[in-house]
Amino acid sequence: MSKTGDDQAGPRTIDSDRPLPAVPDGPPERPGAAGPAETDGLASRDGLPETDGPAGTAGKDGPTGKAGGRPARRRVVALGGGHGLFASLSALRRVTRDVTAIVTVADDGGSSGRLRREYGVLPPGDLRMALAALCGDDSWGTTWSKVVQHRFTGDGELGGHAVGNLLIVALWELLGDTVTGLDWVGRLLGAHGRVLPMASVPLELEAEVEGVDPEFPCRVSIVRGQDACAKTTGRVRSMSLVPPDPPACREALQAVAEADWVVLGPGSWFTSVLPHLLVPQLASALITTPARRLVTLNLAPQPGETEGFSPHAHLEVLARHAPRLSFDVVLADRAAAQGTTAELSRAADRLGGRLVLADLAMAGRPDRHDPRRLAGAFARVFEGE
Repeated sequence: MSKTGDDQAGPRTIDSDRPLPAVPDGPPERPGAAGPAETDGLASRDGLPETDGPAGTAGKDGPTGKAGGRPARRRVVALGGGHGLFASLSALRRVTRDVTAIVTVADDGGSSGRLRREYGVLPPGDLRMALAALCGDDSWGTTWSKVVQHRFTGDGELGGHAVGNLLIVALWELLGDTVTGLDWVGRLLGAHGRVLPMASVPLELEAEVEGVDPEFPCRVSIVRGQDACAKTTGRVRSMSLVPPDPPACREALQAVAEADWVVLGPGSWFTSVLPHLLVPQLASALITTPARRLVTLNLAPQPGETEGFSPHAHLEVLARHAPRLSFDVVLADRAAAQGTTAELSRAADRLGGRLVLADLAMAGRPDRHDPRRLAGAFARVFEGE
Protein backbone atom coordinates (compact mmCIF):
# COMPACT_ATOMS: atom_id res chain seq x y z
CA MET A 1 0.00 0.00 0.00
CA SER A 2 1.19 3.55 -0.55
CA LYS A 3 1.36 6.44 1.85
CA THR A 4 0.05 8.70 -0.88
CA GLY A 5 -0.81 7.75 -4.42
CA ASP A 6 2.91 6.99 -4.88
CA ASP A 7 4.48 3.55 -4.66
CA GLN A 8 5.82 3.89 -1.12
CA ALA A 9 5.33 1.59 1.85
CA GLY A 10 2.23 2.79 3.64
CA PRO A 11 -0.09 2.33 6.56
CA ARG A 12 -1.53 -1.03 7.50
CA THR A 13 -4.98 -1.77 6.11
CA ILE A 14 -8.00 -3.47 7.61
CA ASP A 15 -9.79 -6.14 5.62
CA SER A 16 -13.28 -5.00 4.72
CA ASP A 17 -15.97 -6.22 2.36
CA ARG A 18 -17.16 -2.64 1.98
CA PRO A 19 -14.20 -0.34 1.25
CA LEU A 20 -14.77 3.37 1.50
CA PRO A 21 -15.46 5.08 -1.83
CA ALA A 22 -13.40 7.88 -3.29
CA VAL A 23 -13.93 11.29 -1.75
CA PRO A 24 -16.98 12.96 -3.31
CA ASP A 25 -16.75 16.51 -4.59
CA GLY A 26 -18.10 19.34 -2.52
CA PRO A 27 -18.60 19.84 1.20
CA PRO A 28 -20.57 17.37 3.32
CA GLU A 29 -24.17 17.95 4.19
CA ARG A 30 -24.32 19.34 7.66
CA PRO A 31 -27.34 17.95 9.51
CA GLY A 32 -29.22 20.78 11.14
CA ALA A 33 -26.42 23.18 10.27
CA ALA A 34 -26.99 26.63 11.66
CA GLY A 35 -25.97 29.84 9.95
CA PRO A 36 -22.47 31.11 10.53
CA ALA A 37 -23.54 33.50 13.26
CA GLU A 38 -24.81 30.64 15.44
CA THR A 39 -22.05 28.89 17.36
CA ASP A 40 -24.08 26.81 19.83
CA GLY A 41 -22.26 28.51 22.67
CA LEU A 42 -18.78 27.85 21.28
CA ALA A 43 -16.62 30.88 20.71
CA SER A 44 -14.62 31.16 17.49
CA ARG A 45 -11.48 29.08 17.95
CA ASP A 46 -9.14 31.95 17.07
CA GLY A 47 -10.94 34.54 19.15
CA LEU A 48 -12.16 36.39 16.07
CA PRO A 49 -15.72 37.55 15.39
CA GLU A 50 -17.79 35.42 13.06
CA THR A 51 -17.87 36.32 9.38
CA ASP A 52 -20.88 37.96 7.77
CA GLY A 53 -20.80 35.73 4.71
CA PRO A 54 -20.62 31.99 4.21
CA ALA A 55 -18.15 30.01 6.31
CA GLY A 56 -14.59 30.74 5.37
CA THR A 57 -15.37 34.01 3.58
CA ALA A 58 -14.86 37.56 4.67
CA GLY A 59 -17.78 39.78 5.53
CA LYS A 60 -18.84 42.91 3.68
CA ASP A 61 -15.89 44.81 5.08
CA GLY A 62 -13.54 41.82 5.01
CA PRO A 63 -10.07 41.63 3.49
CA THR A 64 -11.30 41.11 -0.06
CA GLY A 65 -12.80 44.59 -0.04
CA LYS A 66 -15.68 43.44 -2.24
CA ALA A 67 -19.37 43.66 -1.53
CA GLY A 68 -20.61 40.38 -0.14
CA GLY A 69 -17.08 39.41 0.86
CA ARG A 70 -16.70 36.67 -1.78
CA PRO A 71 -13.03 35.66 -1.92
CA ALA A 72 -11.37 35.42 -5.30
CA ARG A 73 -10.71 32.16 -7.14
CA ARG A 74 -7.01 32.79 -6.82
CA ARG A 75 -5.06 29.53 -6.32
CA VAL A 76 -2.75 29.84 -3.33
CA VAL A 77 -0.36 27.22 -1.95
CA ALA A 78 0.96 27.67 1.60
CA LEU A 79 3.99 25.77 2.89
CA GLY A 80 5.05 25.30 6.49
CA GLY A 81 3.99 23.51 9.62
CA GLY A 82 2.81 23.95 13.19
CA HIS A 83 1.51 27.24 14.56
CA GLY A 84 3.05 29.35 11.80
CA LEU A 85 1.19 27.51 9.06
CA PHE A 86 -1.96 27.58 11.21
CA ALA A 87 -1.79 31.39 11.23
CA SER A 88 -1.13 31.58 7.50
CA LEU A 89 -4.03 29.26 6.61
CA SER A 90 -6.40 31.00 9.04
CA ALA A 91 -5.70 34.17 7.06
CA LEU A 92 -5.65 32.71 3.55
CA ARG A 93 -9.05 30.99 3.84
CA ARG A 94 -10.49 34.49 4.32
CA VAL A 95 -8.87 35.68 1.10
CA THR A 96 -9.33 32.85 -1.40
CA ARG A 97 -11.56 29.85 -1.96
CA ASP A 98 -8.70 27.80 -3.42
CA VAL A 99 -5.95 27.21 -0.86
CA THR A 100 -3.71 24.16 -0.56
CA ALA A 101 -1.47 23.53 2.43
CA ILE A 102 1.77 21.59 1.94
CA VAL A 103 2.91 20.43 5.34
CA THR A 104 6.22 19.27 6.80
CA VAL A 105 6.35 15.60 7.85
CA ALA A 106 9.39 15.38 10.12
CA ASP A 107 7.80 15.64 13.58
CA ASP A 108 9.06 12.94 15.92
CA GLY A 109 7.79 14.15 19.29
CA GLY A 110 4.59 13.82 21.30
CA SER A 111 1.51 12.12 19.86
CA SER A 112 2.81 12.34 16.29
CA GLY A 113 6.08 10.69 17.20
CA ARG A 114 4.32 7.86 19.01
CA LEU A 115 1.99 7.14 16.10
CA ARG A 116 4.83 7.45 13.60
CA ARG A 117 6.94 4.89 15.48
CA GLU A 118 4.09 2.47 16.17
CA TYR A 119 2.37 2.49 12.79
CA GLY A 120 5.09 3.61 10.38
CA VAL A 121 2.91 6.47 9.10
CA LEU A 122 3.60 10.12 8.41
CA PRO A 123 3.45 12.17 11.62
CA PRO A 124 -0.14 13.50 11.59
CA GLY A 125 0.12 16.45 14.00
CA ASP A 126 1.05 19.28 11.63
CA LEU A 127 -1.41 17.92 9.04
CA ARG A 128 -4.14 17.97 11.71
CA MET A 129 -3.37 21.56 12.66
CA ALA A 130 -3.55 22.65 9.03
CA LEU A 131 -6.96 21.01 8.63
CA ALA A 132 -8.19 22.71 11.81
CA ALA A 133 -6.98 26.08 10.51
CA LEU A 134 -9.01 25.64 7.32
CA CYS A 135 -12.26 25.05 9.23
CA GLY A 136 -14.84 27.80 8.85
CA ASP A 137 -16.11 30.13 11.57
CA ASP A 138 -19.63 28.68 11.52
CA SER A 139 -20.81 26.26 14.21
CA TRP A 140 -19.77 23.21 12.16
CA GLY A 141 -16.24 24.39 11.52
CA THR A 142 -15.72 25.79 15.02
CA THR A 143 -16.93 22.59 16.67
CA TRP A 144 -14.90 20.21 14.49
CA SER A 145 -11.79 22.35 14.83
CA LYS A 146 -12.07 22.03 18.61
CA VAL A 147 -12.72 18.29 18.37
CA VAL A 148 -9.68 17.43 16.22
CA GLN A 149 -7.45 19.69 18.31
CA HIS A 150 -8.64 18.16 21.60
CA ARG A 151 -5.87 16.31 23.41
CA PHE A 152 -6.58 13.51 25.89
CA THR A 153 -5.25 14.02 29.40
CA GLY A 154 -3.98 11.47 31.88
CA ASP A 155 -1.21 8.89 31.98
CA GLY A 156 -3.04 6.11 30.11
CA GLU A 157 -2.40 4.95 26.56
CA LEU A 158 -4.54 7.76 25.14
CA GLY A 159 -2.87 10.41 27.26
CA GLY A 160 -1.28 13.10 25.11
CA HIS A 161 -2.91 11.96 21.87
CA ALA A 162 -4.92 14.49 19.86
CA VAL A 163 -8.29 13.28 18.57
CA GLY A 164 -7.46 14.46 15.06
CA ASN A 165 -4.22 12.48 14.99
CA LEU A 166 -6.10 9.28 15.79
CA LEU A 167 -8.82 10.07 13.23
CA ILE A 168 -6.28 10.70 10.48
CA VAL A 169 -4.32 7.52 11.17
CA ALA A 170 -7.58 5.51 11.33
CA LEU A 171 -8.53 6.70 7.83
CA TRP A 172 -5.03 5.94 6.57
CA GLU A 173 -5.44 2.38 7.84
CA LEU A 174 -8.88 2.01 6.27
CA LEU A 175 -7.96 3.54 2.92
CA GLY A 176 -4.27 2.70 2.57
CA ASP A 177 -3.70 6.09 0.97
CA THR A 178 -2.45 9.20 2.77
CA VAL A 179 -3.86 11.87 0.47
CA THR A 180 -7.30 10.25 0.19
CA GLY A 181 -7.43 9.92 3.98
CA LEU A 182 -6.63 13.61 4.45
CA ASP A 183 -9.25 14.54 1.86
CA TRP A 184 -11.86 12.55 3.81
CA VAL A 185 -10.96 14.32 7.05
CA GLY A 186 -11.10 17.66 5.26
CA ARG A 187 -14.56 16.85 3.93
CA LEU A 188 -15.79 15.87 7.40
CA LEU A 189 -14.50 19.15 8.82
CA GLY A 190 -15.84 21.20 5.91
CA ALA A 191 -12.31 22.51 5.46
CA HIS A 192 -11.97 25.47 3.09
CA GLY A 193 -8.99 24.05 1.26
CA ARG A 194 -6.85 20.96 0.89
CA VAL A 195 -4.03 19.63 3.06
CA LEU A 196 -1.14 17.61 1.61
CA PRO A 197 2.16 16.28 2.98
CA MET A 198 5.36 17.64 1.48
CA ALA A 199 6.82 14.14 1.10
CA SER A 200 5.45 10.62 0.78
CA VAL A 201 7.60 9.17 3.57
CA PRO A 202 8.34 10.27 7.16
CA LEU A 203 11.47 12.39 7.34
CA GLU A 204 14.16 13.02 9.92
CA LEU A 205 15.81 16.40 10.36
CA GLU A 206 19.54 16.65 10.91
CA ALA A 207 21.05 19.97 12.00
CA GLU A 208 24.56 21.29 12.28
CA VAL A 209 24.53 23.15 15.58
CA GLU A 210 27.27 25.32 17.02
CA GLY A 211 27.84 25.57 20.76
CA VAL A 212 25.66 22.71 22.02
CA ASP A 213 28.24 22.21 24.75
CA PRO A 214 28.74 25.60 26.47
CA GLU A 215 32.31 24.61 27.36
CA PHE A 216 33.11 24.39 23.64
CA PRO A 217 31.10 27.27 22.08
CA CYS A 218 32.77 26.96 18.66
CA ARG A 219 32.37 23.21 18.32
CA VAL A 220 29.83 22.04 15.71
CA SER A 221 27.66 19.05 16.61
CA ILE A 222 25.07 17.05 14.68
CA VAL A 223 21.60 17.09 16.24
CA ARG A 224 19.03 14.64 14.87
CA GLY A 225 15.23 14.74 15.04
CA GLN A 226 12.81 17.66 14.76
CA ASP A 227 12.05 17.70 18.47
CA ALA A 228 15.74 17.82 19.41
CA CYS A 229 16.53 20.43 16.74
CA ALA A 230 13.70 22.68 17.92
CA LYS A 231 14.89 22.48 21.54
CA THR A 232 18.62 22.82 20.95
CA THR A 233 20.46 25.36 23.08
CA GLY A 234 23.10 25.92 20.40
CA ARG A 235 23.00 28.01 17.24
CA VAL A 236 21.63 26.13 14.22
CA ARG A 237 23.89 26.64 11.20
CA SER A 238 22.24 24.39 8.60
CA MET A 239 19.56 21.76 8.18
CA SER A 240 19.36 18.60 6.08
CA LEU A 241 16.97 15.70 5.59
CA VAL A 242 17.20 11.96 6.12
CA PRO A 243 16.68 10.50 3.58
CA PRO A 244 18.27 13.29 1.52
CA ASP A 245 16.17 12.68 -1.61
CA PRO A 246 12.68 11.71 -0.40
CA PRO A 247 9.81 11.35 -2.87
CA ALA A 248 7.65 14.46 -2.88
CA CYS A 249 3.88 14.12 -2.70
CA ARG A 250 2.68 14.05 -6.31
CA GLU A 251 -0.41 16.14 -5.58
CA ALA A 252 1.74 18.74 -3.82
CA LEU A 253 3.94 19.14 -6.90
CA GLN A 254 0.85 19.58 -9.05
CA ALA A 255 -0.58 22.21 -6.68
CA VAL A 256 2.64 24.23 -6.82
CA ALA A 257 2.74 24.01 -10.62
CA GLU A 258 -0.84 25.28 -10.92
CA ALA A 259 -0.71 27.98 -8.23
CA ASP A 260 -1.10 31.70 -8.71
CA TRP A 261 0.71 32.45 -5.45
CA VAL A 262 3.01 30.37 -3.25
CA VAL A 263 3.34 31.46 0.39
CA LEU A 264 6.24 30.27 2.58
CA GLY A 265 6.23 30.91 6.33
CA PRO A 266 5.83 32.07 8.99
CA GLY A 267 6.88 29.35 11.43
CA SER A 268 9.84 27.63 13.05
CA TRP A 269 12.42 28.61 10.47
CA PHE A 270 14.70 25.57 10.50
CA THR A 271 12.18 22.85 11.42
CA SER A 272 8.96 23.94 9.67
CA VAL A 273 9.85 26.36 6.87
CA LEU A 274 13.23 25.37 5.40
CA PRO A 275 12.56 21.59 5.17
CA HIS A 276 10.30 22.19 2.16
CA LEU A 277 13.30 23.57 0.28
CA LEU A 278 15.31 20.44 1.03
CA VAL A 279 12.98 18.01 -0.78
CA PRO A 280 14.61 18.09 -4.25
CA GLN A 281 11.43 17.56 -6.31
CA LEU A 282 9.51 20.14 -4.29
CA ALA A 283 12.36 22.65 -4.39
CA SER A 284 12.52 22.27 -8.17
CA ALA A 285 8.76 22.79 -8.44
CA LEU A 286 9.02 25.96 -6.35
CA ILE A 287 11.76 27.31 -8.59
CA THR A 288 10.01 26.54 -11.90
CA THR A 289 6.41 27.38 -11.00
CA PRO A 290 4.94 30.36 -12.85
CA ALA A 291 3.32 31.42 -9.56
CA ARG A 292 4.40 34.51 -7.69
CA ARG A 293 6.20 33.72 -4.45
CA LEU A 294 5.80 35.39 -1.04
CA VAL A 295 7.67 34.72 2.19
CA THR A 296 6.17 35.82 5.51
CA LEU A 297 8.67 36.55 8.26
CA ASN A 298 8.24 35.67 11.91
CA LEU A 299 7.31 38.26 14.49
CA ALA A 300 10.27 37.42 16.73
CA PRO A 301 13.28 35.10 16.88
CA GLN A 302 12.53 31.65 18.28
CA PRO A 303 14.46 30.48 21.34
CA GLY A 304 16.88 27.77 20.30
CA GLU A 305 16.37 27.72 16.53
CA THR A 306 16.84 31.40 15.67
CA GLU A 307 17.88 33.01 18.94
CA GLY A 308 19.48 36.36 18.17
CA PHE A 309 18.46 36.33 14.49
CA SER A 310 17.55 39.65 12.88
CA PRO A 311 14.68 39.66 10.35
CA HIS A 312 17.13 39.84 7.43
CA ALA A 313 19.16 36.95 8.87
CA HIS A 314 16.13 34.72 8.29
CA LEU A 315 16.26 35.61 4.60
CA GLU A 316 20.00 35.01 4.41
CA VAL A 317 19.55 31.52 5.86
CA LEU A 318 16.77 30.84 3.37
CA ALA A 319 19.00 31.95 0.48
CA ARG A 320 21.82 29.67 1.63
CA HIS A 321 19.51 26.65 1.69
CA ALA A 322 17.84 27.46 -1.66
CA PRO A 323 20.17 29.73 -3.67
CA ARG A 324 18.17 29.41 -6.91
CA LEU A 325 14.83 30.32 -5.33
CA SER A 326 13.58 33.89 -5.74
CA PHE A 327 10.65 35.69 -4.13
CA ASP A 328 8.42 38.47 -5.37
CA VAL A 329 7.38 39.74 -1.94
CA VAL A 330 8.83 39.63 1.57
CA LEU A 331 6.06 40.36 4.08
CA ALA A 332 7.14 41.56 7.53
CA ASP A 333 5.52 43.07 10.58
CA ARG A 334 6.21 46.78 10.86
CA ALA A 335 7.12 46.70 14.55
CA ALA A 336 9.27 43.56 14.23
CA ALA A 337 11.25 45.16 11.40
CA GLN A 338 11.77 48.46 13.20
CA GLY A 339 15.41 49.50 13.13
CA THR A 340 16.35 46.92 10.50
CA THR A 341 14.21 48.06 7.57
CA ALA A 342 17.13 49.10 5.36
CA GLU A 343 18.96 45.78 5.81
CA LEU A 344 15.73 43.84 5.37
CA SER A 345 14.89 45.72 2.18
CA ARG A 346 18.33 44.92 0.75
CA ALA A 347 17.94 41.24 1.69
CA ALA A 348 14.55 41.16 -0.04
CA ASP A 349 16.09 42.76 -3.11
CA ARG A 350 18.80 40.07 -3.22
CA LEU A 351 16.00 37.49 -3.32
CA GLY A 352 14.49 39.31 -6.30
CA GLY A 353 11.56 40.80 -4.40
CA ARG A 354 10.25 43.84 -2.61
CA LEU A 355 9.66 44.39 1.08
CA VAL A 356 6.07 44.94 2.26
CA LEU A 357 5.53 46.13 5.83
CA ALA A 358 2.21 45.81 7.64
CA ASP A 359 0.81 45.58 11.16
CA LEU A 360 0.44 41.82 11.53
CA ALA A 361 0.59 41.08 15.27
CA MET A 362 -2.38 40.60 17.58
CA ALA A 363 -3.16 43.49 19.88
CA GLY A 364 -1.37 42.80 23.13
CA ARG A 365 0.34 39.69 21.66
CA PRO A 366 3.36 40.89 19.67
CA ASP A 367 4.53 37.28 19.26
CA ARG A 368 1.36 36.03 17.53
CA HIS A 369 -0.01 36.82 14.06
CA ASP A 370 -3.53 38.22 13.89
CA PRO A 371 -5.34 36.18 11.18
CA ARG A 372 -7.48 39.13 10.07
CA ARG A 373 -4.56 41.52 9.83
CA LEU A 374 -2.54 38.89 8.00
CA ALA A 375 -5.50 38.27 5.67
CA GLY A 376 -5.70 41.97 4.92
CA ALA A 377 -2.01 42.10 4.09
CA PHE A 378 -2.27 39.04 1.83
CA ALA A 379 -5.27 40.54 0.04
CA ARG A 380 -3.50 43.84 -0.62
CA VAL A 381 -0.44 42.05 -1.99
CA PHE A 382 -2.48 39.67 -4.15
CA GLU A 383 -4.73 42.41 -5.53
CA GLY A 384 -1.70 44.55 -6.34
CA GLU A 385 -0.30 41.86 -8.65
